[in-house]
Order: sequence, then C-alpha cells, then structure tokens
Amino acid sequence: MKRLLAFLALVAVAFPVAAKDRLGVYQRWAAFKDPEIPRCYAIAAPDETVGRQSIKPYFSIGFWPERGVTHQIYVRLSRERSNNSGVTLSAGGRRFRLEADGRGAWAKDRRMDLAIIAAIRSSRSLSIESIGRDGRTIVDAYALRGAPSAIDAAALGCRRK
Repeated sequence: MKRLLAFLALVAVAFPVAAKDRLGVYQRWAAFKDPEIPRCYAIAAPDETVGRQSIKPYFSIGFWPERGVTHQIYVRLSRERSNNSGVTLSAGGRRFRLEADGRGAWAKDRRMDLAIIAAIRSSRSLSIESIGRDGRTIVDAYALRGAPSAIDAAALGCRRK
C-alpha cells in the first residue's frame, strides 16, 4: 500500500494538472484521464534505478484523441543523460534506440511506438539505459505486470466518439 501511495504521489508531481480522473490502478501501473486537454495516459515509476536518482523518472503511454495520437511512449530518465549517449529501451528480447533530449526519450515514429507496446504486452520487464552527464550508467527498470491493463484503460478512457 505504501508503494501505491508513493506512486500516486509521483504521478501527481509529474502531472499536477493531469491527475484529474483516475481510470484505474493495475499493479505498479495506473491510468489517468485529463478531460481539460483532453488526454489519457498509462504511467509507472521504475521498480529499480541504478545509481543516484536526481529526477523523478517515469514511463508513460499517452493518448490525445483530438490530435489523433495514440499509444505514444515517453520516458523521463532518473538522471540527466550525456549529450554523447543514446537511450536504449529493452523489452521482450528487443532493443529500441529512442530519440532523446537531456531528461527524456520517445519513439522515433508511430511504428516504433506500436512495436514497443507489443513488446510491453509480451514481456515481464522493461529497461531504459543510457549514460549520465557524470559518466555513470543510467538504468531504470520497470515491471510490466499491469501495464497492458493500464494501457487499455487509457485507450478506452480517450476513445474517439
């Protein structure tokens, strides 16, 4: 229960306005709807982080029905990454090289978003790896139990009418 409350506090900090309507909590994942934007998203905090965490990390899958955008992944790293380092997502025996800025990363295109979602649905865990500005490895690991349900809840919560 403490982990769930800590997770919900993280979501409120990460998305202070967006945590309007909770669509459901599924293990370590949750789904929310923000009708003002409108958007929905599934989100989780990492279960494990290698090294000292200086930023509140999370992994999210967003839906913006008015823009026609679905299943868009975004990850915020636990530390600022080096400009010389890429960001790699690993899940289900597959590796994806993500686009990135200093603190976050995302899929290169819709096709990659959907391939990552498929890997999430068939995997038990996911990791995000990079090199921090301090030269040390960044690894943020996420358990995926509950992720498919949270993704589906977010998708249904923002279904186009």
